[in-house]
Formats: sequence, structure tokens, C-alpha cells
Amino acid sequence: MSAGEATVAQALEDVRSRIAAAAKRSGRSPGDVALLAVTKTVSAARVREAIAAGQTLFGENRVQEAKEKIEALREGTTWHMIGHLQKNKAGVAAGLFHAVESVDSPKLALALERRAAELSKTLDVFIQVKDAEEETKSGVGPADVPRLIETIAGLPHLSLRGLMSIPPWPEKPEDSRPYFARLRGLRDRWDGECCPTGTLGDLSMGMTADYEVAVEEGATLVRVGSAIFGSRSYP
Repeated sequence: MSAGEATVAQALEDVRSRIAAAAKRSGRSPGDVALLAVTKTVSAARVREAIAAGQTLFGENRVQEAKEKIEALREGTTWHMIGHLQKNKAGVAAGLFHAVESVDSPKLALALERRAAELSKTLDVFIQVKDAEEETKSGVGPADVPRLIETIAGLPHLSLRGLMSIPPWPEKPEDSRPYFARLRGLRDRWDGECCPTGTLGDLSMGMTADYEVAVEEGATLVRVGSAIFGSRSYP
């Protein structure tokens, strides 16, 4: 059953069941993996269908599009910024989102810290790691991650939750496995070496095309859009 043919509730049930099966295959508990429903280009009405089906964690790629949805659907929901974030939009993002998964520079971290301090809130953040040479992808190279970890550790209004990555688009799900395994290995190396053990607890990796493989490789959060809301055309 495809997401285009299924209701949002049916599609969510299918994705959750696949996540649970992948977790069990790798000897993990399904409860160790959170599903983030990606709502890029999805109407607020469709997001409400997901909320009615018990989904509370959502992700958006663009600040302006997210603003209308979050303000309309804020109660009982949690929102992550998962797209590239320009420093000049950091203030708006810090006010809207519960977490920013795409922190890729000390300058962006400092901009988020300033706004979070003004709001007297603690903002969860992930470091986006660029583990493939793709000019179109954002992220910080592995060699520069320890320095960014150190920067964030000194910012009292940011809470570092873990790492995020977006591997090259796979022709088949297995193509993504080496990238997911590499990110897990980097997390295991840096956690305890560059920061106190347990700081980098989360791995946000895997999308519609490869989320089951990501779960098998240790993802604690998968970002799934099309498999829930159906195929979309992006402007």
C-alpha cells in the first residue's frame, strides 16, 4: 500500500510497523527510535490528520513555511528544524522550534544561543555532519565537528542532543548503509572523547528511501515525509 493510496493514519501505521521490525532485526527496542514526520509542502489539514493518528513530532525544512503551521498546530506538538538554516533566520527559528537539527557552524550556534537566551529557553540542537562530498548538501566536515562540539558545550541555552546527516540519494536503501554506519562510528568516537559520555545520544538519520536501514544502523530518529503524506512536488 503506497502513501498516495493510504490515509495518513494508515501510512503512519505502516511506517511505525516497519521501524519496529527494523529495530527488532538489529536487537533494539522499537521504543528507541522516534519518528519525525516531515511536513514540507504539506497542508495544515493533512498535518492535523497525522496528529489525530497520534503523531506529535514533526519536521520542517523552511522557516517561513513552518511559521504558519507551527502557530496553528503548536499545542501538543514538537517541531524540529531539519533544513539548512541561514544565520539571519536563526532568531525566528529559535523562537519557533523545539530543536534545530542542522547546526553546521559556530556562527550559527552563537546566533541561536543569543535568541534562546532572550527567550529564556533551552533549545535542543544537533550537529549536521557532512560525510559525503556533495556541493548541494550542508553540514560540517568530520574534522571540524570536535571544535563545534566544544563551542556548543559553552553555550548555556543550547543542549546538544546528537548528530544528523543526509547521505547521497540512494538508488536502493542499502546504498546508504555505509554512511549511516560511519556516522554511528563517529558518534561513538566523539561521545566521551570530545564531550561527556552520553552527550551525543541521538542519531538523526534516514528518510523515506532508507529509514529502515538507518534504524538497523543505530538511528534514534528517522525523518519520513513521502511515505506518510504521499509524493510531493518541491518548488
